[in-house]
Amino acid sequence: AYVQVQNGCDHRCTFCIIPYGRGNSRSVPAGVVVEQIKRLVDSGFHEVVLTGVDLTSWGADLPAAPRLGDLVRRILRLVPDLARLRISSIDSIEADAALMEAIATETRLMPHLHLSLQAGDDMILKRMKRRHLRDDAIRFCAEVRALRPDMVFGADIIAGFPTETDAMFANSLKLVEDCGLTWLHVFPYSPRKGTPAARMPQVSGAVIRDRAALLRAAGAVRADAHLAAQQGLTHDVLMESPRIGRTAQFAEARFDADQPEGRIVRALIRGHAGGQLLAAVA
Repeated sequence: AYVQVQNGCDHRCTFCIIPYGRGNSRSVPAGVVVEQIKRLVDSGFHEVVLTGVDLTSWGADLPAAPRLGDLVRRILRLVPDLARLRISSIDSIEADAALMEAIATETRLMPHLHLSLQAGDDMILKRMKRRHLRDDAIRFCAEVRALRPDMVFGADIIAGFPTETDAMFANSLKLVEDCGLTWLHVFPYSPRKGTPAARMPQVSGAVIRDRAALLRAAGAVRADAHLAAQQGLTHDVLMESPRIGRTAQFAEARFDADQPEGRIVRALIRGHAGGQLLAAVA
């Protein structure tokens, strides 16, 4: 189940139109979130994904300005029957101390974070009006892995942002390895009318497509390496359909026989093919 806990955004990244349509950040109070999750668990859901436009800004507009980590710990404390809690895309520079503690200590918080990185070159990040630099992203991934060695990262990266040179793009491509990213969402840049980036010098469409292809290829190599490393291991797989489920680290697993949909199944990984783990009941 997906539970939206926040909407809108207080930031103004130069490529993004969302704040103009959805307004500033608005948070759902923690008590409302907890009660919704309790109802979902009572209805048979085993995993909840927290979602938002700018998830790490949750709480800034609430009394006492709680942080996302406070919400995560409160959910896990007050909904003990929730088997799995997953966080959707976050801005790593805004990760708070309570969230880092939860990552380190809460086994029901899934070892999978999707990061809003967007680029790996400092000049492009500044022109995007992002709040982090390249080294911040690398440092965050290293810190999280030290706390949770089984953590797997996904990330959003934009290919061909205005003014991006070959050297700047090379820094983004290298970030895939430097951060140890596994699941990539690659976005070929396209201008949004009314945004500052739309008025910047544009990169040609052919170059954008080539760079996006290189990023996707790098992501495919990283994902394949992760899948290969799972052979012989056992995983708890949440079944999303009779034969397809996901591990805690967000890898898709395919079974050769039907399993109870919506249940968590203990699985032995026998190999991988077609971007999926091949699983059998352990």
